[in-house]
Amino acid sequence: MFENVDLEDFWNDSEYAMKEYVSENVTEEMIQDVEKDLGYKLPESYIYLMKKHNGGIPKKCCCPSPTTTSWAEDHVAIEGILGIGRNKRNSLCGEFGSKFWIECWEYPNIGVAICDCPSAGHDMIFLDYRECGNNGEPKVVHIDQEWDYAITVLAENFEEFIYKLCSEEMFEGEN
Repeated sequence: MFENVDLEDFWNDSEYAMKEYVSENVTEEMIQDVEKDLGYKLPESYIYLMKKHNGGIPKKCCCPSPTTTSWAEDHVAIEGILGIGRNKRNSLCGEFGSKFWIECWEYPNIGVAICDCPSAGHDMIFLDYRECGNNGEPKVVHIDQEWDYAITVLAENFEEFIYKLCSEEMFEGEN
């Protein structure tokens, strides 16, 4: 998995990232507990990445988008990737975890919120289980609260999403 991604140089371990996103090491018990709470089986590629580094802010924080969003004409940006756990505010079951976005911000209940965006909640990245069921391999989608919760497919799976992440410099001057 992630053969073309340098996982040693993937994360921006700033003080903020360590405080808000990076959770303790993942255990099988944690995975089962979080999956039970969320009602979805997490993708193996997501679990693999979280076992290497449980949440955080990637150095490459943009993903090309096939359609215009409220963020940009050709891409979306992520603030961070939520880790497996409950203890960090920005973890799957933390204060600003998946249920928070669905229950408090009325995001569609299509799966699991895995990345927040720089818009402070006005768009999010979700694992979309609508086609595959709760135990299948979800697509990765952008949900745009600003545009009536418009859903845009970014990747066919989580591993592809990680491969698509690129630096914001790729988009400078294009919009």
